[in-house]
Amino acid sequence: MVSKPLPPGSNAERSRTYNIGLVLGHLHREGEAGRAEIARASGLSTQAVSNIIAHLLDEGWVEETGRRAGQRGLPAVTYAIRCGAHTALGVEIRPDAVLAAWIDLGGPILHKERIALPSARPEDVLPIIAQLPELGARAGVDHATVIGAGVVMPGPVGQTGLSDRATQLPGWGDVAPEAALADALGVAIKLENDANAAAMAERILGAAQGLGTFACLYFGAGVGLGLVHEGVVFSGAFGNAGEIGHIPVVTAAGQRSLESQASRVTLVRALAADGIDARTVADLTTQYHGRPAALSTWLDTAAEALGQAVQVIENMLDPETIVMTGALPAPLLAELVDRVPLPELSVSNRADRARPRLVVGQAGPRAATLGAAALVVNSAISPRLVDAQ
Repeated sequence: MVSKPLPPGSNAERSRTYNIGLVLGHLHREGEAGRAEIARASGLSTQAVSNIIAHLLDEGWVEETGRRAGQRGLPAVTYAIRCGAHTALGVEIRPDAVLAAWIDLGGPILHKERIALPSARPEDVLPIIAQLPELGARAGVDHATVIGAGVVMPGPVGQTGLSDRATQLPGWGDVAPEAALADALGVAIKLENDANAAAMAERILGAAQGLGTFACLYFGAGVGLGLVHEGVVFSGAFGNAGEIGHIPVVTAAGQRSLESQASRVTLVRALAADGIDARTVADLTTQYHGRPAALSTWLDTAAEALGQAVQVIENMLDPETIVMTGALPAPLLAELVDRVPLPELSVSNRADRARPRLVVGQAGPRAATLGAAALVVNSAISPRLVDAQ
């Protein structure tokens, strides 16, 4: 991707920060590359890339990985992001548990944890969050390498905390989550909703790698929409964009919300009405292969409702693709993607498409947890403008 020109008035420090992101982003996508290759891909001069590489070597962000023979001249030195030097922590706070994941900036998922909660109140959650550095250290992750933590909470997440509708986490209405979580972990915090985090997991680790602008339909307890525009999460003016579960869809029984027709909660309830207890992903996988009537009916209903949602997403946002991911069995998600009727009246219904309009995610049931860490990774490897200090 060729870099875009900086806005007028950008100073040298802002340009340098932006260009460092270009270089790190290319190395993250390609695994390793030489300076000339980075220059061609980024639009930077070879000298500018050489200066940035020298800086990143000095700071321990990248390392030499060898030499690659070219068509002429000496073999080019290749570079890669240095594994083990910088780590991102992802934390997902659920009503019944804290989930955590550590991702190396160089790519690998290092460790995962799940800690049960007596309640989701701050007084029960924050002490467990404070234990994560020690739990990571036991698994070989030095907390000193953690450059930041992404934290995911269910429900709409506003600029100063949770809205009144986020009733799944009691007691957080009067708490400033970012400050409290930063105190518990001792690192900078990025607070996001689960759908946006899942979208970033798909960008860094899954089906949306290499994409700049896409949407992500995420199945948590309900259904949410994660939005990524030019490589950055779009959160809206107050941090609550993507609450797609509330949009109306037309059903045989009249107008209903999307979430009432296509969510994990409605699937679990439909199975329970037939006497089937299936609350975990493993339980739902078993039921998918057993194919009870309630599951087949839910697939029909959910696919029809999601087709209407896809039409809204495509015509409003014009994404490169829509990724469907979350806490549902992989084969069920795959069948759901196949069954969603893609609308003809859509700006995305083009003959020259480079990729499918709707695809299955690859980040798995813990997409939001991994995505919380991926938010930090993406911030480090994406070109961005900052004010010079």
